[in-house]
Amino acid sequence: MIAGLGAALLLLAACGDGRAERGPARDTAAPAAGAADPAPDAEGDRMGTRPSVVFLGTSLTAGLGVEPEEAYPARIQEKIDSAGLPFRVVNAGVSGETSAGARRRVDWVLRQPVTVLVVETGANDGLRGLSPEQLRENLDAILERAGRQEPAPALVVVQMEAPPNYGARYTESFRRVYAEAAREHGATLVPFLLGDVAGIDSLNQADGIHPTPSGHRRMAETVWRALQPLLRERAAG
Repeated sequence: MIAGLGAALLLLAACGDGRAERGPARDTAAPAAGAADPAPDAEGDRMGTRPSVVFLGTSLTAGLGVEPEEAYPARIQEKIDSAGLPFRVVNAGVSGETSAGARRRVDWVLRQPVTVLVVETGANDGLRGLSPEQLRENLDAILERAGRQEPAPALVVVQMEAPPNYGARYTESFRRVYAEAAREHGATLVPFLLGDVAGIDSLNQADGIHPTPSGHRRMAETVWRALQPLLRERAAG
């Protein structure tokens, strides 16, 4: 069980500014503007030929309040490169998005070939007290849509939590959505994304809501523990 403060911070962390629920996906493997010309063996990265790991998510994934290279998907790219794995990370996080928004956006995200799809959604649903049943329907639709892709990507679902103020029945129902959806769709389940971050002052920005770069490093560790075996399996295959 998570502490009440941690749960509250989770939902606040994902709320963002509520603006457009669709935005540009950022390829974290692409060279920064003004960088030196890529070496020949990096040209494939620049052209997007490496298999992609796409993160569909909220402001937690988008990295609200930190630099793009400090958000946890970019830290995952660093770990991928250090491990010598042939993948590039694409950050498709949008602040303020609900699971309904992610459902509407998934076709757009899947316009490109995707080898692994990481789905981080639902925190804003919990903040607004939206139905866990509707969350499950949206999450199922996202995973089913990804499963129809040719070739189908491997699926990863990131566990989120609801604040305690809606009562134990709501929070338990909300929590079960993720494990049940992951099991039904054969997805890898990542533990609660902010389990090692929420409520720790040094890991959150001045607003007490969004993680600092150090917080994002912690989040990357949580995701990497679940993601690394899957990537190694895909690379070997």
